[in-house]
Amino acid sequence: MASLRKNRALYIDQEALSALALLKSGMLSPVTQLMNAHQCMEVLQSGLFNGTTFPFPLILSPNGKTNETVLLSTKKGEILDLVCDHVIVGEICVDEVFPINPIERLRQIYGTEDLAHPGVSATYKRLGKYALCGEYTIDLSLIEEIHSKIKKAQEQISAKHTTAIFMAANPLHRAHERLIRQSLERSDLVVIFLFKPYGSSGLKYELRHEVLEFFITNYLPQGRVIVVPLENSYIFAGSNEVILDAIVAKNYGCDRLMIGQNHAGIGMYYDRNANKSVVDRLVGIDIEVCIASEYVYCNLCKTLVSIQTCPHGHHHHISYNSESILELMKQGLLPPAVLVRKEISSLIVSTLHPNRFKNLAKLYYDIMPTNGLLEEHSENDFYIELMNLYQTTSLT
Repeated sequence: MASLRKNRALYIDQEALSALALLKSGMLSPVTQLMNAHQCMEVLQSGLFNGTTFPFPLILSPNGKTNETVLLSTKKGEILDLVCDHVIVGEICVDEVFPINPIERLRQIYGTEDLAHPGVSATYKRLGKYALCGEYTIDLSLIEEIHSKIKKAQEQISAKHTTAIFMAANPLHRAHERLIRQSLERSDLVVIFLFKPYGSSGLKYELRHEVLEFFITNYLPQGRVIVVPLENSYIFAGSNEVILDAIVAKNYGCDRLMIGQNHAGIGMYYDRNANKSVVDRLVGIDIEVCIASEYVYCNLCKTLVSIQTCPHGHHHHISYNSESILELMKQGLLPPAVLVRKEISSLIVSTLHPNRFKNLAKLYYDIMPTNGLLEEHSENDFYIELMNLYQTTSLT
């Protein structure tokens, strides 16, 4: 976005750009603009914005000496270019500049200022000492594209109820599958908001998206589940994540939000002789929040079960821990099929470890049953057949 005149620049990162786009497009409504100092104080005191739950002030406070110098000398009405990765991505007409306490800001977002927490530490490094507000322009094409995709999917099946699921699927496992199917039972359409984080050490977004699309195409009713990206910026962190998820889902046209019982953002607490969670704090957000049971594999039930219905103790349960499952895949091991569908494991492992075998064709024909014809087989095919052999039980 080229400026018609030479403006001073304010340098922001991709996370700030993502949050600004959500805000400008109305996906964080009732908040539709950057908050000024007075609005920030009101939100902190009441937890509400215009009578609707909002977890913390929504501000722009970029770090860096250059930004601080610009903000300290900016006059009301001055137009600043918004620059991200050396490209002008928009501009803002400054209305107010005010100081903030970065440590207090961390508490507002995460509920802690412990810099040993990787998310807290990363956010602290990008926070400046001054915030600004004002009208701004920015590219909204990606947000508009997502909104259009959801609306089109709803219209194609005349959906009366649309459920949102926010997930990383890092990697997609059997418990994720159960959550998606459970959501489909009560909805016409399920929208999976797939997190697209910055600098993640897990699977790349493109691979996670490919895996989800494979699962949807091959194992779910067609036209009833779609995947859209959600840039997982700092505002979706900490104990307030569920609140932001509910707000974004509602503004994208969903009337239900499905979350897992073990979701870290639920924030269970005890109040007045009753168990409550962050969901009980939602005011003015017209969306139904459904909390699904935690699922495990029980070695006595021999299937995926809810911990609410399984009569056996925890020592018989295998949990669906994404980090541990991913660690197996990073080491080149196929997780047991009770944890991850073999077709999905094969797709992920073959992508993480390409060209792993010196002579794949020979290895395949030496140990795999074939129809006698010479055919080309990929590493993905090899892993699937290998898992089939693992599951053979006649000699075990």
